[in-house]
Formats: sequence, C-alpha cells, structure tokens
Amino acid sequence: MLSEIMPHLSSPVSLLLLGVAIAIACGFEFINGFHDTANSVATVIYTRSLKPWKAVAWSGVCNFVGVFLGGISVAMGIVKLLPVDLVASSNMSLSLITVFSMLLASCIWNLATWFVGIPASSSHALIGGILGVGVGNAISKGLPASAGINWVKTGEVGLSLLVSPLLGFGVAALAIYILKRVLKDGAIQSRPINDAPPPFLVRLALVGTSTGVSIAHGSNDGQKGVGLVMLILIAVLPGKFALSPQVNPAQIQQAESALQSIELHVSKFASLPAPKVSNHFLPSAYADNLAAAQNSIVETSKLAHTIRGEMLMIQEGQEMKSESKLALRKGIYNLESKLSALEKAGYPVSEIKPLRKTLTNMVEYAPLWVIVMIAISLGLGTMIGWKRVVETLGEKIGTSGLTYAQGTVSQAVAMSMIGVSALAGVPVSTTHCLSSGIAGSMVASGSSVQKSTVRSIGLAWVLTLPVTLGLSCGLFLILKAVFIA
Repeated sequence: MLSEIMPHLSSPVSLLLLGVAIAIACGFEFINGFHDTANSVATVIYTRSLKPWKAVAWSGVCNFVGVFLGGISVAMGIVKLLPVDLVASSNMSLSLITVFSMLLASCIWNLATWFVGIPASSSHALIGGILGVGVGNAISKGLPASAGINWVKTGEVGLSLLVSPLLGFGVAALAIYILKRVLKDGAIQSRPINDAPPPFLVRLALVGTSTGVSIAHGSNDGQKGVGLVMLILIAVLPGKFALSPQVNPAQIQQAESALQSIELHVSKFASLPAPKVSNHFLPSAYADNLAAAQNSIVETSKLAHTIRGEMLMIQEGQEMKSESKLALRKGIYNLESKLSALEKAGYPVSEIKPLRKTLTNMVEYAPLWVIVMIAISLGLGTMIGWKRVVETLGEKIGTSGLTYAQGTVSQAVAMSMIGVSALAGVPVSTTHCLSSGIAGSMVASGSSVQKSTVRSIGLAWVLTLPVTLGLSCGLFLILKAVFIA
C-alpha cells in the first residue's frame, strides 16, 4: 500500500489529507458494519440458533469474504452518481471536500438512527450524501440544483431502492403462504421457547440463510467503500490512480480502435428519426426534441474523436502528465454518460456495448489492498453494535414474535435480492430488503404489524434521503467557502 503511494506524494500535507480521507471512508464502512449487523444476525440470535458472539463473529467473517466476491460494479455505480466534473476534478481540495461532505453526512445519520435502534439504510444515506454534494456543486456555480444530479444513474438507483422493499414484502409473503400449506404443523412454524435452540434442520436453514445475507451484504455494501476510496486516491494522486495500472500498449490500441468504431456508429444516428417524446404530437416539442437529439449526436461523435486523439498520443510514446490522465478519465466518463443518454432516448447504442466496456475498463478498477482494507473495516464493524436493532427486527415489527419460518424466508429473500443486485451492479439496501421481508412474512402468517415500529422505519426510510442530501449539501457549501476562495 505505502510503496504504491509514497513515491507519488508531493508533500506531508498531501499524506495527511490522504490519511484522514481514507480513515473517514474506512470509518463509514465500519459504521455500516455495526449499523447493518442486525440484518444478518437478528434471526439467528432471536431464534437461539447461534449464541450472539458466535453469530456476530461468523457474520463478520462472511462480510469480509463477501467484499471479495462482489467485484466492483456497484462501486462504479456509486461513483457515477456524482457529476463528471467532481468524479475527475483536477482540484484536489474540491475532490476532498466532496468526499468529506458526503461521508460525514452519511455517518452522522447512520449513528443517529443506530443510537435509537431504527434499522435505517446505510446505502440510502450514502446516496443522499452523494446527491447532496452534486446539488451543492451546482448551487456554488450559480446553476439550478437539478443540474448537479446525474438523472440517468440516479433514476436507476432510485428505482432499485423503491422496488426492493416492495418486492421483499411481496415475495416473503408469498413464500410464507406456500410454506404454511406445505408444512402446516412442521417445527419450522414454531416460535422460540425460552433459550432452547430450534431443531437441527431448522437451525441449519436459519444459519445458512443468515450466512447468505452476510456474504451478500459484504458484496454489495463493501463495494461502496471501495468506490469511495478510489475517489480519494484519484483526487490526491491522479498520476497514479486516474487510469488502471493494467493499461498497456495493446489495450491502448484496442481502445483507439473502439473509439473509431464508436465515432462512426454514433455519426450514423443523424440519419435516424428523432426519438419519440411523450408530447410528440406538439410540433414545437418535436422540433426541440429533434434539435437536442441532433446536438447530442454531434457532441458525442466529437468527444469520441477527441479522446481518440489522446489515445494516439499515448501510442506514440508521449508521457502523460497527471492532468492529462485526469482529462482522459473525465473524457471517458463523459462519453459513457452521453452514450447512456442516447440509449435512454432510443438510439441503438447497446450494439456497441463491448466497445464501451473496452474504454471503461481503463478507469473502473480497484487495487487489491483497497478491497482488503474495506473488507477488514466492514468485517470488524460487523462484530459490534448488534444489540440495538436485533430486538426491533425480532419482536417489534409484528405483534407476535418471529417464527422459524418467518426468519428463514425473510433471510432467503434478502440474500437473493442483494446477491442479484450486486451482480447487476445496482446498490440496494440490506435493511430495506430484510425488514420488508419480515413485515411481509408477518402479514402472510396472520400476524399484524406494530404500527409504531413500522411508522418509525417508514419515517427513517422517507427522511434518510432528504436529510443526508441537505446535510451533505450544507457541508459542501461551507467547506468550499472556507477552503476554496
């Protein structure tokens, strides 16, 4: 780690800023670990399937493993929520202010909700923090607040956060409904009695699904910390981390060829009809839409041509300075953003998906030591703090305690949803998936939910985004006013 970083630092101040920023990022993952621990261990502790210390230690190990299994697609999805000028800024102070603001806002909310025992979402908090710095950046430039949000990526993430709890509730309810008819009088339908553990097979199912939730949580939430650390490294050491160290002359040549093909492919869109709009029957709206589409095609084609020129310079052996590497990174992100917008508009951009991947592979990566560091932070955080939320999930969502069947089904649903989301590169909330699954299983079992608890969870779900967005935006504006004249 230090051998990679030290030769590229220009001053002790840079080292101090880098250390503080990385410590805060690891702190966020540590808090994420103990804030979300109950989601992985609540049912096995509540059902006496495992002793608390065994359950928490095992969950910590599984979270650690999950970070390695998850890849970096969610990490890059989180990064893309930020405006491109913040993702690849040449101003180190601005980049660090961005990271500090969104992380501090997320940590403050996570600690507050954990302290009162409400299972709120760390993912939701982080996304609110990211959107907040985008809004703050736009306001500081005199632009509308909406100009600071990547609406395409935000829409995808927002949809996943909205759909996941509804899906968790519905799938868990259906599973319990079917299970009640298949195993009407089985031991799995029982509730814990005193300190007696459940029957062996039931215990195996509960521990197995709890393990799955822990691994899935690590694979999804761990990636968010990886993405944050990469933002920090790129801000402080762009010459070292702006481009993947795996980039070689052969890959540069492939990327240059890909850009040439993209440029030709996009230029053909000018002869296609403009994409439809909801009010396309209005001539003025159609004309505006047509003009915007034509401009976007031209801009995208020009950007591909510009980046291609930079690639040719590299091929000719010209050494790239830090600013050039950042500019290339920014250009690739800008191009991907424009291509995504054209795809959303209906143009056949998906046909060149392999070519786009050739480019993004140059900027979407994470060193092994970053993944290890985040895995340790999340794993250690998982081993503390579980007591405040376990009781809420086990006893306070429904009017009666959790049965073995409800615990197993809720965990199986959460594990599946989080795992699939990690593979798809979409960030979801472990808290939302599990708590909604428990609520669905309670309702399907004929147990009503405790309105006060559900109201508290729902209120946290509604408030998380605006509160963290506002906190992050405020911190960004204050820090920028103080440190950037």
